[in-house]
Amino acid sequence: NEAALLAARKDQHFITLADIQESVIKVIAGPEKRSKTVIERERKLTAYHEAGHAVVGHALETADPVHQITIVPRGGAGGMTISLPQEDRGYRSRLELTEQLSSLLGGRMAEELVLGDISTGAGSDIRRATDIARNMVTRYGMSQRLGNVVFDSGHDEVFIGRSMAQTKTYSEVVAAIIDEEVKALVDNAYARCRDILTQQRPALDLVARYLLEFETMDAAAFQRVFTEPEALEAELVAHQKEAVEAPPAAPEAQEELHD
Repeated sequence: NEAALLAARKDQHFITLADIQESVIKVIAGPEKRSKTVIERERKLTAYHEAGHAVVGHALETADPVHQITIVPRGGAGGMTISLPQEDRGYRSRLELTEQLSSLLGGRMAEELVLGDISTGAGSDIRRATDIARNMVTRYGMSQRLGNVVFDSGHDEVFIGRSMAQTKTYSEVVAAIIDEEVKALVDNAYARCRDILTQQRPALDLVARYLLEFETMDAAAFQRVFTEPEALEAELVAHQKEAVEAPPAAPEAQEELHD
């Protein structure tokens, strides 16, 4: 339905693949907020944050390919990096989950590496990464120190509240080991982000500059960052030059008012 509405607004007779893709993104993340005023400092932060997600994901063996990167606000997000799976998956391996941690933390590392500071924009990424790491340790038996043991009861009394109703079936010593293992997984993933983005710094900068200029980068343009960066760089510079040299828009003619 949403795709049909988008096509109708553009006076199209048919629904295109682009309409369907845009409708899926709109349903998941909300409509674009192009009227929202974003200061330049936050635009740059968002551009590098999203570029970090994309470049780290591109370097990972099991990550889904990048479909679109945007710094146009949607819903409560200042930007988005959208990756689409190529196949249905019923299970996730330890490698996949470990690399997902790095993918989630790529935005935070880009902020730290390039801007020398970090922001609240990575809050949801860090929360998701922590949840995945804790599940790896307590539910999936993916900790070498703790082995193939489940430390999560798997059911909480929601009406009482999670923290009050959850009964620990293990000692405080084990709880401390769980926390150490979770932190180690997240820290190792973050360190891998640093290695990737340090090595791929030219790609990170090019993606961020492209986003600052065009606001949205599709999969084809993103692939060119790695296959023909010089050509993409030249096109970006040419576009920036045209924007600077373009004459200002003529003011609209107004009718003279006579008494």
